[in-house]
Amino acid sequence: MNKTTAFDPGKISVQQLHGYLLAAVAPRPIALASTIDQQGRVNLSPFSFFNVFSACPPVMIFSPARRGTNNTVKHTYENVLEVPEVVVNVVNHSILEQVSLASSEYPKGVNEFLKAGLTQVKSEKIRPPRVGESPAAFECRVNQVIPLGDQGGAGNLVIAEVLLVHLHSKYLDEKNVLQTNELDLVGRMGGSWYARASGNALFQLPKPGKPPGMGIDQLPESIRNSEVLTGSNLAKLGGLPQLPDRKSVDEWAGRPEIKTVLQEMDAQTRLHEMAREMIEQQDFESALKTLLVADGFN
Repeated sequence: MNKTTAFDPGKISVQQLHGYLLAAVAPRPIALASTIDQQGRVNLSPFSFFNVFSACPPVMIFSPARRGTNNTVKHTYENVLEVPEVVVNVVNHSILEQVSLASSEYPKGVNEFLKAGLTQVKSEKIRPPRVGESPAAFECRVNQVIPLGDQGGAGNLVIAEVLLVHLHSKYLDEKNVLQTNELDLVGRMGGSWYARASGNALFQLPKPGKPPGMGIDQLPESIRNSEVLTGSNLAKLGGLPQLPDRKSVDEWAGRPEIKTVLQEMDAQTRLHEMAREMIEQQDFESALKTLLVADGFN
């Protein structure tokens, strides 16, 4: 088992804990929140303590936390208490530098749309404007604000219900499906690091089928403890509905390429390596039969 180092949140500084949380719980989507105060002054600020939590009703939550340095609160937090409305604007790579600039600690009343050079577009159902350059913007009513503490670093959960969705047409296909590979979204990491969700960083993983796979626990012990196969390899095999029957494994053992390997001194290792190659080629049934031959199933 890999060695770990444990840290008690109550015995390290808030800054140290904050660093661990941001670095380990990542990448995090970014809510570029636009709000207004009672005087109608606009504020725009990004938050990475953010996600979507419900589809019916559609609810997003973000957290303008209290500053760890001096325990003061963000203008966004003050605004949603005064005017319980917010536009959650999604951030992609093309506007990231401007979003970072908007995170600067400007005095209250300064419009970060202007500072960051982002286009202020009038919303249809609420008072705060949306960001014209954002690939997706969600006009929301703030249903509740929940303080999580009164010390520096404490979060304030802004629970926002989506009233209207704006999606840039260039990211929609002919069926109005939002195209993940075109959005070029970014996620927040620890420190000054970000992640870019595009190109080779994107991959697809099909959901488990129905009926459920048999699970890794149903594989023979010699396969589960293979020094060649990874946990990911085993998961793909565990996704199959059941082990192949003895007859099919016997027939597989009679294949010329399998018989040749069985004559080698390191036959089991070689068969496991062959199976790993089959798994990489998405031929899971052949891989499992090869492994069962190595296991002596035949």
